[in-house]
Amino acid sequence: MDAYKELDRIRADFDAETASCADIAALEEIRTKYVGRKGALTGILRSISSLSPEDKKKIGSAANAMKSEFTASIEGMKDKFVSKGLEEKSQSVDITMPGISGRTGFLHPITQTMDRISEIFVSLGFSIADGPEIETEFYNFEALNIPLEHPSRDGFDTFYVGGKHLLRSHTSNVQIHLMQGKKPPIQAIMPGRVYRPDAVDATHSFMFHQVEGLMVDKGIAFSDLKGVLEAFCKSMFGDAIKMRMRPSFFPFTEPSTEVDISCIMCGGKGCRICSSSGWLEVLGAGMVNPKVFKAVGYDPSEVTGFAFGIGAERIAMLLYGIDDIRLFFENDIRFLEQFR
Repeated sequence: MDAYKELDRIRADFDAETASCADIAALEEIRTKYVGRKGALTGILRSISSLSPEDKKKIGSAANAMKSEFTASIEGMKDKFVSKGLEEKSQSVDITMPGISGRTGFLHPITQTMDRISEIFVSLGFSIADGPEIETEFYNFEALNIPLEHPSRDGFDTFYVGGKHLLRSHTSNVQIHLMQGKKPPIQAIMPGRVYRPDAVDATHSFMFHQVEGLMVDKGIAFSDLKGVLEAFCKSMFGDAIKMRMRPSFFPFTEPSTEVDISCIMCGGKGCRICSSSGWLEVLGAGMVNPKVFKAVGYDPSEVTGFAFGIGAERIAMLLYGIDDIRLFFENDIRFLEQFR
C-alpha cells in the first residue's frame, strides 16, 4: 500500500462526504469512519511500523495533522447544526399559545387563622412578641403562679426534654420574658406552638397553636379587657354575635373568666354544634395575678393588667365548621385545597 496515495484518497473521500452531510447523525458516522478508534486515519497510524524510518516519520506526522484537521472540521460543522436546530425550534414556537402555569403553594388554614387573629389585635394597637418553645420550669410554671406539686400544674403538664427543660405548655411564658425585659406600658400578643401530653382525639392534639395577649399599665381595668375581647370577637365572627364572660380559674389571672360567643351556626337558638346551649366557648382571660407581677419585679400596687389566651385551632374549627382537629395535621391535600 502506498501510504501517501492512501492519505490523498482519505482526504478526497472526507471532503466529499462532509460536503453532502445533512445532519448531526450523518456527521457522527463520518467522525467514526475517519477519526474514530477504528477509523481510516487510525488504521494508517497503526500500519506505519512496517515503513522505513524516514517514511514512518513523514506519514505519521501527516496522518496526525490530518486527524486534527478532520476533528476540528467535524466540531465546527456540529456547532452549526446545533445552532441551526435551536433557531428552527425557536421559530416553531407559537408565542400566542397560553403558557403553562406552575402550581403555587398557599398558607395552611391554621396559619391563615393565626394571621387573621394577629391582624385584628395589631389594628387595636398590640405589637407581636415571640419567645422560646423550649423553656425552663420557672417561665412555664413558677413565674405564672403554678408552683411545684400544686394541683393546678396538672392542667398545664407538658413534655420534658431533659433536666428541668420542657416544651412550653402555653405561650404565657413569653409574657414573663417580655415583662422581665421591659417596664410598662406593655400591649402585645404572643402567637406560637404549644405542647401538652393530651391523648389525640377529635378535639385534642399534643401540639396546637395559641395566641397569648397581655396589656399592662397603670389603671388597666377589667372593663378594658371586656372591650378589647368584644372588639376581637366581632371582628373575627361578625357584628351580629353576642359575647358573655363566665367566672373561671387560671392560676396566673385573678379574677379569671372564660369567654363565649353566641353560636355562629344557629344564632343562639341551639344546635348540635353548640350542644343546644346557644353559646360557644372561644377563649380564656383575666386580670394578671399580682403574684405574676411580683415574679417579674413589678409592683402590683402601681400597675395592673389583663391577659388572654386564644386557641387558634378552636377558632379555625368554628370559622370553617370543622369537627375534627386531626384534619389540620394529616396533610390530606384534598382537605387543605379547600382553603386555597
